[in-house]
Amino acid sequence: MKTSLSSFVYFNYRLEDAIQHTAAAGYAGIDIWGGRPHAYRRDLSQEEIAGLRQLLRASHLAVASFIPAQFRYPTCLCSNNETIRRDSVAYIQDAIGTAAALGAPVVSVCPGHTVNGQGSADGWQRLADSLDTLCKFAASRDIRLAIEPADRYETDLIQTTADAIRMIDLLGHANLGVVLDNGHAFVVNESCAEAIQKLGSRLFHVHIDDNNGVRDQHLVPGDGRFDFPPFITALRQAGYAGYLCAELSWDYTVDPDDAARRTHERLDPLLRK
Repeated sequence: MKTSLSSFVYFNYRLEDAIQHTAAAGYAGIDIWGGRPHAYRRDLSQEEIAGLRQLLRASHLAVASFIPAQFRYPTCLCSNNETIRRDSVAYIQDAIGTAAALGAPVVSVCPGHTVNGQGSADGWQRLADSLDTLCKFAASRDIRLAIEPADRYETDLIQTTADAIRMIDLLGHANLGVVLDNGHAFVVNESCAEAIQKLGSRLFHVHIDDNNGVRDQHLVPGDGRFDFPPFITALRQAGYAGYLCAELSWDYTVDPDDAARRTHERLDPLLRK
């Protein structure tokens, strides 16, 4: 296992600078945020993407995953407004194209939250339709999609590993799996060790952060209440060999270097044991 860092924490930096600062902090990879000012929709030209790939190679950083700007704005894959849902699918397709151009193997997708009065059955079906379209699109570009289960403030459709597995089994796409966020799992009282065991090969990526067990605060690991050593042990025993992406909160964007450094210093010894 290796550590990567979501470029979102460098929100106030150019993506080029975020890459360089992430490398300087000691990470092996970076999870590129698909929002502005980094890699939103069609903002990057082919020449700029080529320059970013060259910089990544020079910085010895792998692109661990691509994280589109999601969570209600600007997308909702389960929306009962078909204009919004279709545009959301188109946006994620654009993100998949950017991810492929940058060399990312995985794109994370958020389930979305139904609107008042919509109903979970309607939201579930619309989300399934969206994911079905996206999986077919991603497969043609050799990209895997990873659903991110989240707490009730972010989704009312896929909150646990079991929810995600039900959707994966329903659609039957080999390139559809899960990004497990320990912070979300902690808030919904799901055992990460059990989730890892249930997922098996469907665990495509991991987000790592800390919180108080009540809200998903995306704190630097060690600043909350989550117990990290058993989580790392469970991943190791399951044979997970991918990246652990430190996904830190908006609050750290005012001093991202300190948060990035402290996170790496705390995680790296756990991975070396």
